[in-house]
Amino acid sequence: MVNIIVNLGGENMGTIFMENPATGEKLGEIIETTAAEVDSAVIKARTAFAKWSDFTVRDRLTYMKRIEEYLIAEGESLAEGISADTGKPKVEAYVTEIFTVIDALKYYRKNAEKMLRGKRVSTPLSLFGHRSNITYKSIGVVAVISPWNYPYQLALIPVISALIAGNTVVLKPSEATAYTGILIEKTLEKGGFPEGVVQVVQGGRETGEALVDSKPDKIFFTGSVATGKRIMSKAAEHLIPIELELGGKDPMLVFEDANIERAVNGALWGGFSNSGQTCMAVERVYVQEKVFHEFVKLAVEKTRKLRQGPGGADIGSMTTKLQKKIVEEHIKDALEKGATLCIGGLPKEDNFIPPTILTNVSMDMRIMVEETFGPVLPIVSFKTEEEAITKANNSTFGLNASVWSRDMIKARRVASKLESGSVCINDVIVSVANMNLPFGGVKQSGMGRYHGREGLMTFTHVVSTLECSGRKNRELNWFPYNDRLLRLSKRLAKLF
Repeated sequence: MVNIIVNLGGENMGTIFMENPATGEKLGEIIETTAAEVDSAVIKARTAFAKWSDFTVRDRLTYMKRIEEYLIAEGESLAEGISADTGKPKVEAYVTEIFTVIDALKYYRKNAEKMLRGKRVSTPLSLFGHRSNITYKSIGVVAVISPWNYPYQLALIPVISALIAGNTVVLKPSEATAYTGILIEKTLEKGGFPEGVVQVVQGGRETGEALVDSKPDKIFFTGSVATGKRIMSKAAEHLIPIELELGGKDPMLVFEDANIERAVNGALWGGFSNSGQTCMAVERVYVQEKVFHEFVKLAVEKTRKLRQGPGGADIGSMTTKLQKKIVEEHIKDALEKGATLCIGGLPKEDNFIPPTILTNVSMDMRIMVEETFGPVLPIVSFKTEEEAITKANNSTFGLNASVWSRDMIKARRVASKLESGSVCINDVIVSVANMNLPFGGVKQSGMGRYHGREGLMTFTHVVSTLECSGRKNRELNWFPYNDRLLRLSKRLAKLF
C-alpha cells in the first residue's frame, strides 16, 4: 500500500495547478502537503522500517516484480501522461522514463540478492584465529527529492533502489510536474507495499524543507546546484548523509578524424532531446578547426529538418516557464556579446524554444559558463588535443562528456584526462542507460553515485565484523605489555 499524502485541509495549504506546458490544457489541481503531514509520514516510515528491513531481499523483490509487470502493461498510457505533464514527445517519454525504469527493475531483480549478500574477507596474519566479514545494513528512512526534467525515472530509480536495500522511503516529486507525481503514486500502489513503507508527499519548496527538517536517515536529491547546497547545509546540522545529483555543462570534443555525420547527429540528439532539459545534455561543442565549418554547416542543415511541437514531434516544449526564461536570457546575452546565430533564436510567445546553434561564443558569455538547460548548441573550434582538453575542463561542472574520434587510442587518452563523472566515446548521454555503470558527477555536478552495485550500496551502512572463537584467555597484544610482543611485532613488520 502506498500512502498518498495530499493535504485535505488545515494551515499552510497551497494549491498546485497542473497543465500541459505544450498546449496549456488543464490537467487538474492538488493541495500541497503540510509540514505536519510530512512529519507524520516520516514517523509512519520509521514504524514501518522495523518490519520492512527484516524482509529478505528476495521478498522485497517480489514487490518490484509487480511494479515491473504494471509498467510493461500500462507503459504507453503512463508515457502519455508524462508527455502531457512535461511537454516532451510521447516516444521520448516512453523510452527515457518508462523503459529505463523497467530496465532498472530487471537489473536489480537479477543482481540485488548477490550485491547485498554479506561476504567474508581475508584476515591478516597478525590476527590469526579471527574471521572477518562485511554485511550491508539498511539505513532507515530515506527522503528522495526528485526533479521535473525526467520526473518519473529520476524519482523511481532511487526509490526502488532504497526499497530493495531495505529502507522505507518518503518521496517528494517536483511541484512543476505534480501530475507525474500522481502517476508515480499509482505505480507504487501496484507494488502492494506494507503500510508506511513508501509514501509520496506533494508540494513545493516548503514541503521539501519540511521533509529535510523531519530528520530522515538519508537524503537523495536530484536538482539544481543552488538547491543542493541549501539541502546539504540543512543536512549538515544533523549529520544526515546526503547524495546530490546536480547540474552539468557537458562538453563534446570532435576531432578531425571523427565520423562527422555521426558526430553531428549525436550533437543534435544530445543537445536537443527533451528540449535540452537534461543534466547530461551536450551544452558545449568543441570541433577541431579543420572540420569546424563542415560540422556547423551540416548541423544547421539537419537542425532545419527537425520537427517541433506537441505530441509526435522530435522536440517538445520547455517544461517550465522559469526555465524558458533562463534559456532566453542566455541566448540574448550571447547575441549581445557578439555570438553568431546560425539557426533558431529567441522563443515565441508560446512555451517552445526553437533548436538553436551559436558560433563565435566566448567564456564571458553565460551560455558557456552556466547550465543552460535548453535546446541551444554553442560550437567552438580548437587546434590541438591539449587545447580541447583544457577547454572542456574549464568548467565548475563535471557530470558527463563525450569524445569523438576514429582513433580509439587517442579517444581513450583524451577521455582519461577529462574531469567528469562519465565519458562517452563516439556517443552521448547513453552511459546513464547502462545500469552496470554507476552514475554521478564531480565538482559542482554533485557527489555520490547511483545505478549499478553502487546504487544499492549508497542506501546501506557497511558493517564490518571481526570474529574470534574466544577459547584463549587473552590475546598476545593485550595487557600486560612485554619485550616479546615488541620483538614479534618487529619480525612481522619485516616479514610483511
